[in-house]
Amino acid sequence: MTQYFTEERSAEAVNGCMGETTDPRIREVMACLVKHLHAFAKEINLTQAEWQVGIDFLTKTGQICSGERQEFILLSDTLGFSMLVDAINNRRPPGATENTVFGPFHVDGAPIRSMGDTISLDGKGESCLYQGRVIDLDGRPVEGARIDVWSDNADGFYDVQQPEFQPKWNNRGIFATGADGSYSFIGIKPVSYPIPDDGPVGQMLNRLGRHPYRPAHMHYLVTAAGFQKLVTHTFVGDDPYLGSDTVFGVKTSLIAPFEPATNGRTQWQSTFDFVLTPG
Repeated sequence: MTQYFTEERSAEAVNGCMGETTDPRIREVMACLVKHLHAFAKEINLTQAEWQVGIDFLTKTGQICSGERQEFILLSDTLGFSMLVDAINNRRPPGATENTVFGPFHVDGAPIRSMGDTISLDGKGESCLYQGRVIDLDGRPVEGARIDVWSDNADGFYDVQQPEFQPKWNNRGIFATGADGSYSFIGIKPVSYPIPDDGPVGQMLNRLGRHPYRPAHMHYLVTAAGFQKLVTHTFVGDDPYLGSDTVFGVKTSLIAPFEPATNGRTQWQSTFDFVLTPG
């Protein structure tokens, strides 16, 4: 039966046009998207001028994207949508280390280093010993866990943002746990930094009265046979932006201790255990 378009039944008219052979999951996703998009416009009585602003915003967001910059991911992050999708897809049992956003600055192929090695290559920043264990939910050590780590430098930039200034693989490395599941490496105490805010997303944050800063954190990607992949950060506990992370990535369980070091090698030390969930 033909479903003519009316304001009252606009979503039904659009969704009624889908073909009978449409993939069931695509049908479900698109029907729900159309339903909520139309409900949004009706709820706020969206004007044509406002929708044109929205179209212009999305157009400029696409135009600024490049091989090095993904403004749509930035938009998803700052709307909290990336964290919501991450939470839905990484529900974990009590006691397991929580996931958080992957971020745009991971690079495949970082060098494999020996336990205790230094990942900071530019000589900047306050040195920090990172240590702990990778264990399962029962506290047993996980041997052969692969720990991929990366962070910004003391100026708040990742090496890929400053290839002409920073050494390649600065503040990056991959480590593998032994039989006791322990890990250790020397990096720097990370600093807070702003996300790129010179584009449409930055303009949006400004109009909303929001800052562009992320609290200081160290990135981890932990993988091990038989366990779920863990993508997470540890956050510096006294950072002023912990309660207002512009991408909403902070979780209480991921705030780690950063204490004055007693090892005679570094200025700081941070101990954190990663608890993996069976795959």
